Amino acid sequence: MAASGCRGVRSILWKNRSCGKNVCVPRSKMVPQLPVRQIYVSSSLWKKNLAAAGPQKFTQEFIDKQVEEFEVGKRHLANMMEEDPETFTQEDIDRSIAYLFPSGLFEKRARPFMKHPEEIFPKQTAIQWDAKGRPFHFLFYTGKQSYYSLLHDVYEKILAIERHQDKMRNKGLFTSDTKQILLTGSRWLLKEEIEENLVENISDQDYMRLIQLMEKLLSMPYCSLEKEFILKFRKQLEVQSSKYEIPALQYDPQGVAFSVADGRRKTAKASITLRDSGSGNITINGRNYLHYFPVLQNRVQLMFPLLFVGMMGRFDIEGSVEGSGHSAQAGALRLAISRALLSFVSEGEVEKMRQAGLLTADPRIRERKKP
Repeated sequence: MAASGCRGVRSILWKNRSCGKNVCVPRSKMVPQLPVRQIYVSSSLWKKNLAAAGPQKFTQEFIDKQVEEFEVGKRHLANMMEEDPETFTQEDIDRSIAYLFPSGLFEKRARPFMKHPEEIFPKQTAIQWDAKGRPFHFLFYTGKQSYYSLLHDVYEKILAIERHQDKMRNKGLFTSDTKQILLTGSRWLLKEEIEENLVENISDQDYMRLIQLMEKLLSMPYCSLEKEFILKFRKQLEVQSSKYEIPALQYDPQGVAFSVADGRRKTAKASITLRDSGSGNITINGRNYLHYFPVLQNRVQLMFPLLFVGMMGRFDIEGSVEGSGHSAQAGALRLAISRALLSFVSEGEVEKMRQAGLLTADPRIRERKKP
């Protein structure tokens, strides 16, 4: 039955084939054909749209689940290493991961690791509105409510100091020679550090505007009233000189002072004994340094610390070095001599040596051989 019906329809269409576009079909029964256009989305545009959407958001439930899994994995790892799970620290975790999953990758971020979720997942702002959609903060419309709230707070501090200055003027006690905040050895927080504290992205112009406002607050005579607030945006710099432990002078049976120090560069390891009241003799591995280092550049490296502090010819130096080539050995000996000289120079000269780079070990190593 169906086959005969199909043949009937086919015969009708064959008879009316000459109608062409003027085929007699009722207009009400025609299906309207809408123009269709194919849209091609490239991968770069897709990535751009993802970037415009901002950083990926993680719910608190997701973070809590990751923390729970981390604690379970930590206990399993401690049991595998036959350690106490209660006293298993992050340093123990790093050591265990390096032991169980050894890697020769130069990029440390590509190596296996196991960190707490709070260190892996970035901080994100909490919900800023209630169940009815009302924003909590009055600066929500700015899009950077934490940043503009901070500017608002800084300006409030400036106005408070100005009011205090007016009170002091009215009493006749105003003076510009007031106690200032000691900022030696500190710096303003960087743009990235400000963003981390605010959990918001700010532009370079926003950062400069904030620093200018903080500088204005700092330049006011009575800025010490807001010392605690200002120091929140300063970072203390570590005094580099305090990192170097100056060894105490030792004395031989004849009463001659000497100092011992070690140094290394690449795979070269050096040990130096610096004896005071000498004649300038330098022996390396039992040989005169002129014979041990035939290249002039290596000799200059060796003598530079003594030349820098102006003590050429004062010491007798006995050194031993092994590993790597002559260039790396000269660098290791130079570092060892510089460290041994710390016992014979003043604190000011120690700082000058640090600034000249004599006390800093060369961290470079030989690169792997490329295929």
